[in-house]
Amino acid sequence: MSKPKVILAYSGGLDTSVILKWLIEKGYDVIAFCANVGQYEEDFTAIKAKAVSCGASKCVVTDLRREFCAEYVFEALKCNALYEGRYLLGTSVARPCITKEMIRIADEEGAQFVAHGATGKGNDQVRFEMCAQALSPTIGCVAPWRDAEFIESFKGRSDLLDYCSKHGIPVDAKPKSNYSVDENLFHTSFESGQLEDADCPPDEDMFKMTVSPQNAPDQAETVQIHFVKGIPTRITNTTDNTDVTDPLDILLYANKIAGKHGIGRIDIVENRFVGIKSRGVYETPGGTLLRDAHLDLEGICMDREVKRISENMALEFTRLCYNGFWFAPEMDLVRNSIDFSQKDVTGRVTLELYKGNITVKGRTSPNALYNADLASMDIEGGGASFDYNPADAQGFIRINAVRLKTYAALRAQTKDSEE
Repeated sequence: MSKPKVILAYSGGLDTSVILKWLIEKGYDVIAFCANVGQYEEDFTAIKAKAVSCGASKCVVTDLRREFCAEYVFEALKCNALYEGRYLLGTSVARPCITKEMIRIADEEGAQFVAHGATGKGNDQVRFEMCAQALSPTIGCVAPWRDAEFIESFKGRSDLLDYCSKHGIPVDAKPKSNYSVDENLFHTSFESGQLEDADCPPDEDMFKMTVSPQNAPDQAETVQIHFVKGIPTRITNTTDNTDVTDPLDILLYANKIAGKHGIGRIDIVENRFVGIKSRGVYETPGGTLLRDAHLDLEGICMDREVKRISENMALEFTRLCYNGFWFAPEMDLVRNSIDFSQKDVTGRVTLELYKGNITVKGRTSPNALYNADLASMDIEGGGASFDYNPADAQGFIRINAVRLKTYAALRAQTKDSEE
């Protein structure tokens, strides 16, 4: 009888290496899968060799960087997604991209299960499994960190290391950081360990994508970012004439130039979907720059009511993405609505970068709804092209005040009767 096949999301780290061997001991044929989503200085050849040495029947490494950038990161930036007003969804938006590839491999290999090393207290277990089941309703999910036997066997790092020693699993000789790291081409996140003390400041030397604003250059740089239908299509550094048009390279260059100027760091306590508050430190330099530019461009070329509704759509997009509902039908509705809202968001924004700050210097769009004559305080009416009479504002104000005056009058009567 053939062994059940499982696709394991594999990083090459301590946890997933132990999980790989443990799954083999439990009778699974394990195919390791490692997604290249732009992790910093990752050696994927070494990861592949380690997976096979640990007993995986094979290890599949897939370069998802372009797909991740175009179909996930830019989709989030297109609606200005921001969780709880601060977090740019760097981890959240990567999970559906990774899970989609896991399911593709599972289908190709005839695997009945997928497995992951996410903890039982975090969001990622939800994201991986919700996405997997949305894409493949019959797939089974193995989550060792929710398995009673696994948890009983591995109560801490020392138990994991003992298991590695017993089974000949190579362990990174470098000392373990006192925090956990998740990284991709969109961001780097740090949590756990010393950061579980919400009042403990992060170590400066842990940051990978950004310099401290205090150590950023003393000279500002100016960039121009072009968008077509809400998607960045070009970034030009007018200071040194660097010009980038490839989608992936746009994001990578935005990371480079914004990180150089100390842009994109946040330190927050957020609400996980599972009901636990957690502290996270994030650096998202390029995403911060591109989002600021996109948000500004919307101001000149998006209708007021479309803007109001799209802001609500952005909140819904953010909630669905963060909670793991990327492949849900309601997310399809939201994303199609956002696409419609972006049909006129085309143009260029000029921004200055300096010591952690982004300052918008100007914007232009062929679809601009802004009209200087109509907005001018020096021209009576709307200029030659618009019929606007300031005297009409009197009736506009009176009609809009009816509700307020009615409320105030009735409240006054209620107060008098109570007295």
